[in-house]
Amino acid sequence: MNEEKQKLILAEQKVKELFTAVEGLELIVPGKWESTLSAEIVELAKDHFGITSYWHKKIVRAGPNTLCSYTADPPDKVIQEDDIVILDFGPIFEGYEADLGRTYVIGKDPLKLKLKKDVEDAWYEAKDWYYKQSSVTGTAYFNYCTALAKKHGWGFTGDIAGHIVGRYPHKQLVPDDLGLDIHPGNNTDLLQPDRDGDSHHWILELQFVDRANGIGAYFEQLL
Repeated sequence: MNEEKQKLILAEQKVKELFTAVEGLELIVPGKWESTLSAEIVELAKDHFGITSYWHKKIVRAGPNTLCSYTADPPDKVIQEDDIVILDFGPIFEGYEADLGRTYVIGKDPLKLKLKKDVEDAWYEAKDWYYKQSSVTGTAYFNYCTALAKKHGWGFTGDIAGHIVGRYPHKQLVPDDLGLDIHPGNNTDLLQPDRDGDSHHWILELQFVDRANGIGAYFEQLL
């Protein structure tokens, strides 16, 4: 394992510990605005984990807002009883990018619990499939992920199913070049190194939705 991958794993572990602390402190509760919860998580990250910088916008979404893809900016919402909540944070730790997404269910609604479990199980299924490939384009992997959602009985939302991370700021391509995203228009091989011979480190993100019932669930981390 190269040094960059080790640093990315360490950064991700810190965010996992942060989310565990959020759970332990029972910060995700009914009656709280999404923006309030986001601010509390940022304060906790700074005070207890030394995290002060983020490379992408901080996402806390509840109820119908969990249907929205990353690019959307839905109105701030109050978390309700028996709600479903998505967290998606991208801190920078020791100069390296993390990107972690998780779903939480308040209460015991069986549909919400099933949606949460299915998206998590599907993430590991997609990871196993990826590592069995000798070659796979962004298009093929995106199509696999959307088919996986359908197999589990859900819809899929989002323009991509993942992207690279690295030392901040990670490399950027020219506009409209999708080569660093798991995107239906990316026909490059995700398993091939870049032009400098360096490996890419991919984030896989799955967001399954039940549009009829107005809920979504999300799971995201390093492949």
